[in-house]
Amino acid sequence: MAGHGAPDLVPVDCHDLRVAVVAASWHTEVMDGLIAGAQRAFADHKLEEPVVVRVPGAFELPVTAAALAPSYDAVIALGVVIRGGTPHFDYVCNAATDGLTRVSLDHVTPVGFGLLTCDDEQQALDRAGLEGSSEDKGYEAASAALQTAATLKKVRRGYAG
Repeated sequence: MAGHGAPDLVPVDCHDLRVAVVAASWHTEVMDGLIAGAQRAFADHKLEEPVVVRVPGAFELPVTAAALAPSYDAVIALGVVIRGGTPHFDYVCNAATDGLTRVSLDHVTPVGFGLLTCDDEQQALDRAGLEGSSEDKGYEAASAALQTAATLKKVRRGYAG
């Protein structure tokens, strides 16, 4: 079962954080759900005005996240790649995942990983946080990035507990 063992994170006050979202444009219905989920997380964490930047697809997420990371406390990357009949899926998923990881480490900025990598469109819809979806990956990615940004803020002030 997907989501089994997930932490039950209590939202923290992140009103003072600067946050950006970079979201792909492919698969409009899924992307609308992911963005709405992230917005619900922002509301729960008392974050009012995140910047939202749209890019063509998942492959463009890392370079845009890298451009945003120096100016923001957290970046949330949202996208979806659906497996097809060619190796394209593997190349895009690997490049996007490796690129987003590199952005996070190079800039010491949390990057919320909201890139769905699905075998078919139904799996994506089930994870998109839409009415009837079993999971809300946009919410989860945003919440994880916000929680991490809040923790890093404490660590930078000398508190690691």
